[in-house]
Amino acid sequence: MIRTPGWTSACAAALRSRRALGVALVLPSCWLVLVIAWQLACPLARSDRMGLRIATCLAFLIAVVWLAGGVRATAARELRRIRHIAEVAQRVLLRPLPSRLDGIALAAGQLSVSRGASIGGDLYEAMSTPYGVRVVIGDVRGHGLGAIGAVAAVLGSFREAAYDEPQLAGVLRRLDRALARHLRERCRAEHPAAGGCEPDSPLAEEFVTVLLLEIRPGGEVYALNCGHPWPHRLCRGAEPLTPGDPLPPLGPFPLPAELAPMRCTRLLPGEALCLHTDGAEDARDGAGRFFALREALAHAARTSPVSPADVVEQVQRALLRHTRGRLSDDVALLVLRNDRVRVPAQPTGSGAAGVHR
Repeated sequence: MIRTPGWTSACAAALRSRRALGVALVLPSCWLVLVIAWQLACPLARSDRMGLRIATCLAFLIAVVWLAGGVRATAARELRRIRHIAEVAQRVLLRPLPSRLDGIALAAGQLSVSRGASIGGDLYEAMSTPYGVRVVIGDVRGHGLGAIGAVAAVLGSFREAAYDEPQLAGVLRRLDRALARHLRERCRAEHPAAGGCEPDSPLAEEFVTVLLLEIRPGGEVYALNCGHPWPHRLCRGAEPLTPGDPLPPLGPFPLPAELAPMRCTRLLPGEALCLHTDGAEDARDGAGRFFALREALAHAARTSPVSPADVVEQVQRALLRHTRGRLSDDVALLVLRNDRVRVPAQPTGSGAAGVHR
């Protein structure tokens, strides 16, 4: 599993915050212990004089109120600090995408089903490479903290392989190997009785769906799909793309010997693609009705040119309205619009100006 320096620093800061919280509670706790000892042991506290007894009770109440207020204020400060650290760590793992990448305008967003988390089991990334703009979107089985390790393994591998591998198939094989290493490490950590031996089939129930896209300079879009929903093409509406049957998800099954990327479409200037995880299609309302993703995308893309940020925002709002904020799975959306200008062909032959000597 690949660990970035930012992620490690954030985890260390979280541990320091927990220690600071413990230290901050020492003084009020000691004061409360002293007051209780006074009540139990000091003769003045058991005196029949009403004034002394009232003064002792007031001191006890002040100590309790001070302790409660100190604990609450300290806990609130540390909670804000830990939340800030968690947000920084999450941004390191699932970093914000640029608004523009090699002539492609893009926007992304994620809704996590885990309370207090901005990321879950979904992942996405887009990078400009010598072979075109390469994009990955995926969905780890499960959500929350248990899925973050697999997200880190897949994203870390993609960020290296997207530059190194000239073929999209090579990128997918690198992702598959990185996930296999992560699952083996988890299996050894969770089953130490195996004595560190290599497991035969580590965590066979774990898998990751992955969609890899490559947008070439001419707008041609090629894909390798491992069990992930196909994208929608946005141009005054939403058209689902189904260029072929996807491969099985990464994890349980080996990749085939031959991996040929499928041609999805040609993205013309001004047209857009919307990539999503299955949490968007599987979201239900209180009556059990599925979210109408295609209709929501068509409504968000009714104007031209399509605004990627507006599409993400409108679909997220529609999802939260449909489910009343009670999502059953993480949802990731990624919208890419081709902003490259089509250059007309230049005349050649006898009509072209010659070179005079």
